[in-house]
Amino acid sequence: MAFARSILAASCLGFLVVVSAVSTGRTGHGLIGYGINMYDPTCAYTCRNSISSSPLSCSMEDEGMEHMHHGDSPTPPECYATDDAFLSTLAWCMSTRCEDVPAWKLERYWKMNVAGRAAVQPDPKESYQESVAKVSEPPTETLVSGDPLNQTSLVSDEDYEMNFNALTAFERVEVTHERYGIVVLLSGVVIPIGLSLLRFIPWPAHLVTKFNAYFIYPPAFGSRHQSPILGIAHVPTRGQALFIAYLVAINVILCAAGINSRQPNAWAETTKGEILVYVSNRAGVLSFANVPLLILYAGRNNVLLWLTNWSHGTFLLLHRWVAWICTLQAILHSLIYLHQYSSSGDHASESKLAYWVWGAVGTIAMSVLLPTSTLPLRSRMYELFLAWHVVVSVFVVAACYLHIYHRFQRQWGYETWIFVAIAVWGFDRVMRLARLARNGVRTATVTVLDHDYVRVNVEGVSGNGHAYLYFPTATWRVWENHPFSIASATLPPRHGGHAAIEKQRSTVDVEKHATRATSTSGQSDSIAADSHGSGQVLPTTIGLTFLLRLRSGLTRRIGSRTRLPVLVEASYGQHEDLSRYPLLIGIAGGVGITALVPLFRSHPGRTKLFWGTRSSAIVEDLHDTLAGVDKEIFVGKRMDVFHVLDHELADRSERAVIVVSGPSGMADEARMAVARLGRDKRKTSVRLVEESFSW
Repeated sequence: MAFARSILAASCLGFLVVVSAVSTGRTGHGLIGYGINMYDPTCAYTCRNSISSSPLSCSMEDEGMEHMHHGDSPTPPECYATDDAFLSTLAWCMSTRCEDVPAWKLERYWKMNVAGRAAVQPDPKESYQESVAKVSEPPTETLVSGDPLNQTSLVSDEDYEMNFNALTAFERVEVTHERYGIVVLLSGVVIPIGLSLLRFIPWPAHLVTKFNAYFIYPPAFGSRHQSPILGIAHVPTRGQALFIAYLVAINVILCAAGINSRQPNAWAETTKGEILVYVSNRAGVLSFANVPLLILYAGRNNVLLWLTNWSHGTFLLLHRWVAWICTLQAILHSLIYLHQYSSSGDHASESKLAYWVWGAVGTIAMSVLLPTSTLPLRSRMYELFLAWHVVVSVFVVAACYLHIYHRFQRQWGYETWIFVAIAVWGFDRVMRLARLARNGVRTATVTVLDHDYVRVNVEGVSGNGHAYLYFPTATWRVWENHPFSIASATLPPRHGGHAAIEKQRSTVDVEKHATRATSTSGQSDSIAADSHGSGQVLPTTIGLTFLLRLRSGLTRRIGSRTRLPVLVEASYGQHEDLSRYPLLIGIAGGVGITALVPLFRSHPGRTKLFWGTRSSAIVEDLHDTLAGVDKEIFVGKRMDVFHVLDHELADRSERAVIVVSGPSGMADEARMAVARLGRDKRKTSVRLVEESFSW
């Protein structure tokens, strides 16, 4: 066993020196195979590789080599550019091995690569054609690799084949790395767009309902989606699970596909050592390719939110899964190289180099992010989690870039993946700032409804969907912000002689902890609309209305103020046009009603609202707003969601859309009810829309 390990270590050492030693070179643009060519023409690179290990008459003396850094050559570029034996041997090899390559291409290679691949290096003292012309007769001596080169010599077929195999195999697999990285990134963007476009195909409505009821709406297992299992994690829906399965499968498959050994190989004596390095590099590239994707999925200004009908909650779920995939790939990349260098005995020196240190830092930081981003920590210490998550994530991206820069500088384009990630992150941040700048600093007017709820009006700002509100004077964390549903884009009119009756709309904090309210038992109450006292009605004012549930922290501090400065980052999550559905049914819980009010106002067909709440104060506050809406309001009583939906959809053939906004338990109950009705009712055509955010 010890002998076998020694053989493996020896066979890997040469390969590791070539593919992992610190190197410098000219800046490349693009990716390998996509703008960057590694070894073109291959025959010329093979000729040079076959003789470059031989010391020249102008190479460093042995006593100076002990001061060299790992990866340095004992022969300086000036020596390669001027040594007659090296130039003539290389020229003769190229002339006999590159017969099909145009002369101009060989001349270009000669000028750029004879002395090396550094960005700044001396030109060869003579051209390729001049060097060939100086060889008056074909050489007869064959160079033994590693022996001194002091005359024009032949490159043996064995040495040429080994180096040719090493270069072609390595470049081929590197091109495949980048190709598969592109596949992973683009499929994570294109597939959601493509699947969303399917909704524009006029499928039979009842078939769509059946398909969704079986394959899209229900949780992957059990009956919970919004409600976490054991308080630890959310179960994805079957539709979400299908795409997650694709992401996992494509990453696993592409980590192993297209990797082949080519022996004999000058860089690897064994197939095992060669394949291990290829797999490690593949995992590293795919990990890099996933970084832009996981940042994109997490962003508020994710372009996929504009191009698809997928929710922000779905993309946050995908963000977490991609983060796991990305991190596991980075760990695999790191562990393989750690094993290889430890086996070769070179770990002690290599681990001191900057590229190794930054690579280790990046992998460790990614690994730390996973356990510190679990649901219990996110829900209990959200602000701390968010700050930690952003800071460490920025550190990870910086470490990835420095890992590549100190290893390759910018020769091979690996940093391109990091630049794309930075661009995605930067776009999101710039858009956030633009939304804030557009609205400027405003004043929020706070009205207390009861001990649980307050209404916040912000005059002079327009928007719909939901907005992120910053209250810089309410906390020392001036950057702290929370999303709330926009209840109304106009402030209610004032009646003569009375203060403003600000009842038109309200908003709910759409963060995850806000959807965890539960209903209590009590009496059912159906409230009809009426009108308040008469008086002169003044014109409405542009502004946003929000309804906040008071909890500990920021919202509790807001409830103790009547007016305070506010920054409004809006608008996000604009409501989908549901006018093509003749029937709109709303299932609301508590302040979840505010996400439904705009839909009921704008829907041209028949509507029916079922609203369960434990507070009569918000019912009274929305009395005028819901005037004329066909509704059943359950004050302090648990609503049987399946019963009300089954009754409302009984013997109806019209297309219906059910919109649910409320506590997680209610949302899950509505989801299971819609799926059951879609499966059981033959003529039912129903669609589910969930208005909620996830942690």
